Amino acid sequence: MDILELQKIKNKFDIIGNDSGLVRAIETAVAVAPTELTVLITGESGVGKETIPQIIHQFSRRKTGKYLAVNCGAIPEGTINAELFGHEKGAFTGAIGERKGYFEEANGGTLFLDEIGELPKETQALLLRVLQNGEYIKVGSSKVQKTDVRIIAATNVNLAYAVATGKFREDLYYRLTGIQIQIPALRERNKDDIYLLFRKFSSDFSEKYNLCKVNLNHDAISLLTSYRWPGNIRQLKNIAETITAIESRPITVGSERVEIGPEVLMEYIPKEQGAIALSGPAAGKGSMSDEEKKSIFNALYLLKQEVDMLKEQIEELKENKPSNKKDGKFLIESPQQEAPSFRPSYPEYVKEEPVLPSEMSIKKANDDMIEACLIKHGGKVKPAAAELGISERTIYRKLAEKKKK
Repeated sequence: MDILELQKIKNKFDIIGNDSGLVRAIETAVAVAPTELTVLITGESGVGKETIPQIIHQFSRRKTGKYLAVNCGAIPEGTINAELFGHEKGAFTGAIGERKGYFEEANGGTLFLDEIGELPKETQALLLRVLQNGEYIKVGSSKVQKTDVRIIAATNVNLAYAVATGKFREDLYYRLTGIQIQIPALRERNKDDIYLLFRKFSSDFSEKYNLCKVNLNHDAISLLTSYRWPGNIRQLKNIAETITAIESRPITVGSERVEIGPEVLMEYIPKEQGAIALSGPAAGKGSMSDEEKKSIFNALYLLKQEVDMLKEQIEELKENKPSNKKDGKFLIESPQQEAPSFRPSYPEYVKEEPVLPSEMSIKKANDDMIEACLIKHGGKVKPAAAELGISERTIYRKLAEKKKK
């Protein structure tokens, strides 16, 4: 793909940046678009995965058909089958009429399933059937229906690891991973892209509200590009708009720009990088800082999660495969693909759960963290989930648990 064609696509889909990983993702999307292959888009939350399916659809033979995007993580588990496949009248309480599902609505077009790793096991089986032969059954019906839909999926979790821990079906995983497109995290992209994106978001916001454009001086640009951006493009856009709203002013004659230095920018860039982003302890001596303590706490929290998953595997092996015992221990198979770097490694046999310090309540700290983030975002679940790097469904579940207590 030549430079002019690439720039034309960027302009059409409002893509900013020249990073080689981003360019490769765009080129791959255009190359596979004319085919009927299922595509899996991977990348962290907030990197802009939703743009790639739109490119694929527009360059495919289905471009005249419907394009529907569904966030699987935002649909409650009890209603997701009805949302995807539709339901008959009286299929469940509240089903006062027949309803078409996304697979019926998108017939002849493209269906983008975001956060596919959040699908319940039952729904995964139904999706596999659609991928294999285009068949599905509405909730409350016994009639098999056909659909001609191209599936494009996206995930911000390691599906290979989810398969190894029993959270995702292996057969569905292999059906989805024929073509994989990786979207790089913002911190992995060309540093110039970060400032280009900031200028774009700030400029759009200032034009919309008739404000002076915001310029960053050299030191402020260095600070902007050195930050880790755990929330990726979504977080950068929010900060760029916030700075413009607060630090800029209405345009007047002879005053069209406002320059920002690092001392001002620093007030808007969070010191904490989220619950999931781990940063190693500083190399200095003496007592630990609050940031170092939090890093250790986060590591313990992740370790606790992994141990819980391994304990579930052990219980399943006890119930289903008792012959897997060896010297009184149960074998835990390792994932076929290397787990993300922040996940701890484990020995071949797990004897018992590590003992965490008694003064730390992992669950309470996690709940408090979610509650604090919700307060920060005015009770809005979507931005809170994005900042914490977890699904919206996880937050809804936590809120439901708190309500029962």
